[in-house]
Amino acid sequence: MKSEILAHLHDILRSAKAIREFTANRTFNDYSSDEFFRSAVERKFEIIGEALNRIKRDAPEILDQIPQHRDIVSFRNILVHGYDTINDRIVWDVIEEELDDILDAVESLLRSNG
Repeated sequence: MKSEILAHLHDILRSAKAIREFTANRTFNDYSSDEFFRSAVERKFEIIGEALNRIKRDAPEILDQIPQHRDIVSFRNILVHGYDTINDRIVWDVIEEELDDILDAVESLLRSNG
């Protein structure tokens, strides 16, 4: 695997782990009431989505191994371009329902190419 793709996968991994750390022992109410907290999480999702976009350009076959990659890229686009329409509940649901799958897939890709 190209070093650029590995770098993007590491960016995704670091960002997803950061979201996990930010949200550990926190609740949706914590998230929705704290602009700083929301901004940090959203920024990490932006990085994940952009890294997926870059992988798509250089090695689209890799994306088939990352669940919901299209949804995450679309989610990133909403965060970046539709900042005024972001629904905190949707962001929190992505954290609770999809983040672990992304983490698992990226860790598996990195292990198999490490």
